[in-house]
Order: sequence, then C-alpha cells, then structure tokens
Amino acid sequence: MGQRANYIPPLSFSPVVSTDVSLYRSGYPMPLNYAFIRDQLHLKTIIYVGEKDELSPEYAEFLEQEKIQFHRIYMDSCRDPDIQERMDQVLQLVLDVDNYPILIHSNKGKHRAGVVVGIIRKLLQGWSVAGIYQEYGIFSGGLKGEVDLEFITMFNTNLVVPRRKMPDFATFRPAASVERGKVDRLH
Repeated sequence: MGQRANYIPPLSFSPVVSTDVSLYRSGYPMPLNYAFIRDQLHLKTIIYVGEKDELSPEYAEFLEQEKIQFHRIYMDSCRDPDIQERMDQVLQLVLDVDNYPILIHSNKGKHRAGVVVGIIRKLLQGWSVAGIYQEYGIFSGGLKGEVDLEFITMFNTNLVVPRRKMPDFATFRPAASVERGKVDRLH
C-alpha cells in the first residue's frame, strides 16, 4: 500500500476566493509546507507583503523549481509613507486574472496579510466593515490592530484596470469618465 503525502498548510492559511479563480492567504511558507503548496494549490504567483529582503535558499529554490512568480511588496506597517503605492501594486497583481492562482503571505499571516485581504474584501467583494473587522480579528488572534483597521476603513484608490483582465469575483462600479466595458476604476 502506497504512503500518503502529509500535507501541511502554511501558518494562518485560508482561501480568500475560490470561485472563478483561487486566491489564498497565509504566513511565510516553510519547507514542510512546500508539498501542500505544490500539490494542492498549483500556484502561479506568490505575493509577499513584509519587510524581509532576502528569501531563504530553500524558498528561492522551491519557487524556481515550481516556476512560481514571486513579488515582494515591502510593507512594514500601515504607517509606511509609500503604503498607498504598495497597496496599489498588490491590487494590480490581484486584478490580473493571468496571475492566478495566487497566494498572498506576510510573515505570520496576521496583520499585513490581514490588511491586504481586508482591502480586497472591501473594494473587490463589497464586504461590510464589520465583517472585515471580524475576519481580521480571527486571524490576528483577537489582537486589535487599530491602525490597520483604520487604514482598511479609510483606504481608497484611483487604480485603473482593464476589465478583460479582471477576475469575475471583483465587483466594481465603473467611473463615469471611463469608457464602459474597457476599464474600471477602483473607488
């Protein structure tokens, strides 16, 4: 009888979207998570939001072997002066269907990943602020990141994206000044 693989997801792993595309969140993947990521998620893109500059040699090798696109978006906290630009970079990647399946991870999958997912829930899925706060609290272990939650609540963007590249789960209201059917403006 063959031995079954032990699949261990990364810390704080959870699906964010699993309809027309697959979007996941987690903490920093470790070598014991690689079989799960490879065999269960079949990722095309990983987006890391955090302050680490270098990947471990094992992680870099895994990404190369699996041909996973890796994007490092520097994010120390919501107080970063360039946080708006960095969130727009994340959204640009998430709003391109060619990048899926995607895993967004931070170091522990709590606060920075929570902020990114909160903004996705707010802008792209139309979640209520109460629902976003509840989900943030679950992943942060009940720790209230007041600055993070305020940032999610107040965040807005003028990002313009081609509609043909957008995943179906993303719901937008087209801006009046943008030609309908070609691009949508997040607001």
